[in-house]
This record gives sequence, C-alpha cells and structure tokens, in this order.
Amino acid sequence: MTSKLPMTERERFLAVMNFQPVDRHPMLEWAAWWGETTDRWKREGFPADLDWEASIRHFGLDVLINICAAMTTQDCPRAAHHGAGIITNEASYDAILPHLYPDASIESLVKRAGTLKARHDRGEVAIRLWLDGFFWWPRTLLGIEQHLYAFYDTPELMHRINRDLAAFHLRTLEALLQNFKPDMVGIAEDMSYNNGPMLSKETFDEFLAPYYRQVVPVIRRHGINVLVDTDGQLEGMIPWLEEVGVQGVYPLERQSGVDVARIRRNHPKFLMLGGYDKMVLSRDEAAMRAEFERLLPVMRSGGFIASVDHQTPPGVSFENYKTYVRLFKEYAAKV
Repeated sequence: MTSKLPMTERERFLAVMNFQPVDRHPMLEWAAWWGETTDRWKREGFPADLDWEASIRHFGLDVLINICAAMTTQDCPRAAHHGAGIITNEASYDAILPHLYPDASIESLVKRAGTLKARHDRGEVAIRLWLDGFFWWPRTLLGIEQHLYAFYDTPELMHRINRDLAAFHLRTLEALLQNFKPDMVGIAEDMSYNNGPMLSKETFDEFLAPYYRQVVPVIRRHGINVLVDTDGQLEGMIPWLEEVGVQGVYPLERQSGVDVARIRRNHPKFLMLGGYDKMVLSRDEAAMRAEFERLLPVMRSGGFIASVDHQTPPGVSFENYKTYVRLFKEYAAKV
C-alpha cells in the first residue's frame, strides 16, 4: 500500500494503522533499547551525549513518544525487589490508597501533552498514550505470585482494584482528550508467556473484560486505536481482546512462536506493532534480511508496523544495529 506524496511521521503512522496508503513504511522502535545495550554501543562509537529522541534521530528512525499519567505519588512505598508487591490484602490496599491514582499526575500528563502539541500537530512525532492494564496493575500492587492466587483467594479485592483503575483511566481520558488526541493507546498487560496466556478465558471475562468495556469505548469514540501490550504467545487471546473492543496487539515476540502472517490470515483487520525477531540482530546481515523478507508481505498488507519484537538486547553490537537500520530503510521503501 503506497502513496507517492511525502508524508509526515505522524501521517505515516496513522495511515498504516488505518490500512491506508503510505509513501514508505514507518521505521519505529516502539520501546527503543535497554540501558545495557546503549552502554555497549557507547563503547563502540555511539555518541554518548544524546538524549532519547536524539538517539532515535541519530539512526534516522521515526519517533513514537510515550506519555502516561503516573499511577502513584513519588512517596509511595516501593516493592522490596522485582516481582514483589506493595500490598497483601484489602487493609493494606486501604492504607496505601492515599498514594495511588493521584490527580496531580493527570495534570502533569495534560501539561506534557501541551508541550508536545505543536510538534504533534505538525506531524513531527507520533504519540502513544500508556495505560496500565487490568492484569498489569493488580500484579504491580500484589506482586507476581500473590496476584495469580488473588483471582481465587481475594476476588473482591481484585475487582475493587480494577474498579479504581478504570475510574482513574476515565478521569485521565476526560482531562486529556479535551484538547489532545494521541495517535494510539497502548494498554500494558504482559499477560502471556511462551506457551500462551497466564489466565483462562473465564478469568479474563470475569476480572478484566468488564473494565475494558468501560474504558475502551471512550477511547474509540475519539477515533483512537487501542492496542494491548502483552509479551509471549498471544494469538489465542486475540478473540478475547476483540470481544472487548481492542483493535491490536504488540510486541508479537517471535521466540514465543507468534506468526504475524497467521494473525493476518485469521484476523484480517487486527492491528499489529512489532514482530521483528530481536534474536537475529546479533547474527549476520543475511539473517537480518531473511527476517525482513518474512515480514514484508504483512508489512505490505497494512495495519502492521514492523519493529523489533522487544527492546534490542545488549548482545547486539553497534555495527549490527546499523546494519539492521540500513536494511529497514531498504524494506520500508519496498512497502
């Protein structure tokens, strides 16, 4: 799907996400790079003084800026370690509520959007609004292990958390969408692993779906596409997401067996972002080219923006990444 007219970065992003013609395929890093990756690259010649956007521009990539409203105050208690929680029961949730869902963070988001509005209106950047999801946020509060038990042990608390979360998102959307329209909303979930979802359809329907049905229609009434960010093998849950109005997914991790061509066949109008196997980036040019060849037919179909299927790992050299970008430019033009 091609257009002969030069397009702005925002126009190009929106066109692909709406199955419309483009002058070339967008060239995005939806999540850019791990700190360990750029630390390595700086030892190998990558400029050390660049901020995030300047680093993206250094490679000639398009810019997708992420904005969000912080879910907690700065003095909110923190988890003792990765995977741990900050609450254990309803009483501890009550105790921590003064630190959650702050109106000040909504005000900060609106101000941040205001600083980006002129550039956004000119099409210089595309913007993604991040919302914590109804699987992601209870896990953040409870910790990984207790969260999975909580669906069975404390279902009332799970519903209460997600009711509060939905109410916060609705306040956020009401404040933001009065004067600013992001180009997509990404709902962070990470509810799949290598072999599929970490919850059943019945659990999704009971604990997540009611809150998606509150929030997603508000977003879509403004003509904004809603995608869910969930790692791992996510294909089996696509029908679940479609039922609650979600229009797409990312990052489509190849190592979990995700096949973007199969998704396109089975769900012709489902949106996709990601899909490029990060593991080939540490190999040779032939392997990187073969991965673009695998994705090219789906890139040409529209509704899919190819991007590394998660942040580029530190095993990838600066030279290899430059090779990847050179090939990306070649295949973006082919689209």
